[in-house]
Amino acid sequence: MRDKAYLLLEDGFLMEGKAIGKRGTSGGEICFNTGMTGYQEIYTDPSYYGQIIVNTAAHIGNYGTEDDEQESSSPKISGIVVNEFSDEFSRKTATESLQTYLEKNNVVGIADIDTRLLVRYIRSKGAMNAVISSELSLEELKEDIKKVPSMDGLELSSIVSTKNTYFVGDPSAAIKVAALDVGIKTSILKNLVDRGCYVQVFPARTSFAVMSAWEPDGYFISNGPGDPSVMDYAITTVKEILTLNKPVFGICLGHQLLALAAGISTYKMHHGHRGLNHPVKNLITGLGEMTSQNHGFAVSEKDIKKNPDLEVTHVHLNDNTIMGIRLKSKKAFSVQYHPEASPGPHDSRYLFDQFLSMIKEDITVSN
Repeated sequence: MRDKAYLLLEDGFLMEGKAIGKRGTSGGEICFNTGMTGYQEIYTDPSYYGQIIVNTAAHIGNYGTEDDEQESSSPKISGIVVNEFSDEFSRKTATESLQTYLEKNNVVGIADIDTRLLVRYIRSKGAMNAVISSELSLEELKEDIKKVPSMDGLELSSIVSTKNTYFVGDPSAAIKVAALDVGIKTSILKNLVDRGCYVQVFPARTSFAVMSAWEPDGYFISNGPGDPSVMDYAITTVKEILTLNKPVFGICLGHQLLALAAGISTYKMHHGHRGLNHPVKNLITGLGEMTSQNHGFAVSEKDIKKNPDLEVTHVHLNDNTIMGIRLKSKKAFSVQYHPEASPGPHDSRYLFDQFLSMIKEDITVSN
């Protein structure tokens, strides 16, 4: 029988369940992901650093874990909240159970929670901090939650970013891409390598001078966690990259950093977008895309008019938030969602092809 565990939200909302994963206490911003699959990819996505994830799928753990479904070296989440948790798994290719995986990676969790009730509560009240514990009393929990920092104004990218530069792909590849790692997913690098890129991945606080010294053909600005508005170091780097007028592609946090570099502000959303079935309209082609999303901040719709050189290319069909932009006078564009998916639909992977076409055209013109 599992140990008792508590989930306490900062406004005092309390739920009782059973402990899963590592026994202990962990706090972070609570948010929910509506994806029906891909829990391992979600847990290892660096964009989720500092967050407790509520999985809305009814059954979690039933297909185990696999090494090739890691989006980073280890889980980056602060904890998980699930309805029904499975110690057993049916997939023959899985290497271990989710329980073993969580224990091994020190992830605290709670199960037997009415996640439908919890998600409706978060949707109503908005994202907030929470604590999961299988060891503290209720009074101790109330004190512990006060120590959890607000995500608003929090810089986290330099924590999850690589500490050392590294290379991915074939060194003899014709195209060189410099990737600024502010929380990059492994599947993004795979999409670039699969399209013939040799990628050098740079730590978050790398200067423009160091990145440009490699003389890449294009620049990629990655996804990542935290508040983009406090990342002055990265905003400065993106501004300097834009002076080269080389192809630039940003995803998620990279999208927000490109907007900030162009003078457009960002804001914290009520409860964010996290799931695999978000409808987005491409305003250039008029076509719709089902997309994978994971963000709690967005680009300001009101600020767009401040920069006539900026064009909105994609919008979210549920709430009209900005999903994509491009700079008219530069070879730079970005999207708020995740075209690499993993997990999720592959409707938007054409954006990697668009980036590569832009680079190849730039190389042809330069030669």
